[in-house]
Amino acid sequence: MTTTDAAGPPVTAPSALDVPVTDHDHGIHGYHKDKDEHLKRLRRIEGQVRGLQRMVDEDVYCIDILTQVSASTKALQSFALQLLEEHLRHCVADAAVKGGAEIDAKVEEATKAIARMMRT
Repeated sequence: MTTTDAAGPPVTAPSALDVPVTDHDHGIHGYHKDKDEHLKRLRRIEGQVRGLQRMVDEDVYCIDILTQVSASTKALQSFALQLLEEHLRHCVADAAVKGGAEIDAKVEEATKAIARMMRT
């Protein structure tokens, strides 16, 4: 819709077409640029878990196994925190640019994810 202001050029009302299109709209997630590093990190954690299986199979002392469980847990928590940060920087920031109900939904989604992480 266009209106004419007596003091200047025509003014166009904002529309849905004025919402910026971002890479998020094309299905690209925040972790995309570091995907190879994330996969490498997850493979390392997977190796730690396989090591735990081997330790149990070999009847390793309980405390030594618990130490490795703790290390694996911390590695997963660290990965989750990094993924959450990327989600906030990419997905939530994208929703903030667009505004409206989308930002509220993304903030609620992130809040629930944080709550799940805190329960572990």
